[in-house]
Amino acid sequence: MQNIRFGAQQVQPSKVVCIGRNYADHIAELNNEVPTQAVIFMKPNSAVTDVLRIHNGDEVHYEGEISLLVQGGQYTAVAFGLDLTKRQVQNQLKEKGLPWERAKAFDGAAVFSEFVALNVPLESLHLELWIDGKLAQAGGVPLMLNKPAALLPEIQSFATLEDGDVIMTGTPKGVGQVLPGQTYTGKIFSDAQLLVEATWIVQ
Repeated sequence: MQNIRFGAQQVQPSKVVCIGRNYADHIAELNNEVPTQAVIFMKPNSAVTDVLRIHNGDEVHYEGEISLLVQGGQYTAVAFGLDLTKRQVQNQLKEKGLPWERAKAFDGAAVFSEFVALNVPLESLHLELWIDGKLAQAGGVPLMLNKPAALLPEIQSFATLEDGDVIMTGTPKGVGQVLPGQTYTGKIFSDAQLLVEATWIVQ
């Protein structure tokens, strides 16, 4: 079973709950329809990792996300997460009306920085993703169609959230292909305060 790091703790999520199409500019970027309710899908524990690698030579795209740890039914920590997606596979599945798991739930498809205690207002959170020293993505809670506070009860209306589960809150525009040797730096801020930062080199 895979763990995430929260300070000195090793926490084992039973699942990662992902929110799709949660930024209007990203919806437009991929030419998708605007959903009438939150788009929710899940990644298994086996998808969790702290290593960024390309999977079996497939075309993999990055999606930077504010990621929230759930404990006791509440958000207790925040991290930078990468929701990795096999975009060509996803498009083929979508065209056939089939589930996305082959494109979203593969081993290593949920990459996380260390989690840090969440002691700031949710509304203040925003992210930056830098690739090879250039800003690729930026966005935050004010731009989300479905805010984190509303996501908890919506998810809990049909699925139990175990202690250690992670919610990935969606990605802003600027997604693209992961290439070998690239350097990724993800940052989570509360307003101007840097909360957590991590760097990965693509394997």
